[in-house]
Amino acid sequence: MRTWFRQWRQHREIRIAEPTFSAEQCRELAELFTLLERAPSEPASEPAEDTKALAEAATSLWRAQRKLTQAGRSAENRQTGRYLRTCAEALAAAGLVVQEHDGTTFNAGRALDVLVYQDDPVVTEETIVETVRPSVYYHDRQIQRGEVIVARPIADESTKVSDGYA
Repeated sequence: MRTWFRQWRQHREIRIAEPTFSAEQCRELAELFTLLERAPSEPASEPAEDTKALAEAATSLWRAQRKLTQAGRSAENRQTGRYLRTCAEALAAAGLVVQEHDGTTFNAGRALDVLVYQDDPVVTEETIVETVRPSVYYHDRQIQRGEVIVARPIADESTKVSDGYA
C-alpha cells in the first residue's frame, strides 16, 4: 500500500507501473530466494590472520630497506635496494601501503602508538623523531598501527602561565 501511495504522489509521467510477473517467473524468483537463504554468507572482510601476515611482511620489508640505506652505497647494496624497491612497488600496486612517520608533526588524535616522549630543546612542536614500526594500510584500511618516538619541546619556566598563587 505504501509503495502505491508513494508512486501516486508523483506526476503521472514519472510513475512506475507495478511489475507483473508470470507464474513461471514467480516460481523462478522463489527458487532463487530459497537458494540465497541456504548459501553461506561471505565474510565481510579478509580474515585477521591474513592481514596480520601482510602487515608483518610489509614491516620486514621496510626494516630491510632501512638497514640497507644505513649500510652504505656498495654495488651489492644498490642491487639489493633495487630488488626491495621493486617488491615494495608491487605490494603498493596490490593495495598494501607502508607509511613511515619520521620528521612529521605529532597530534594526539593520530592513529599511532607513542612508545616514548623525549624532551628536546631544538623542536618547537611535538615531532616524530623515529618510527619504530610503520603504519600499514591494505586497500585504505589500517591493518597495523605505527609505533613512534616523539620529541617534544622543553617547557620554559618563563613561558608558563602563572595561576596567581605564590
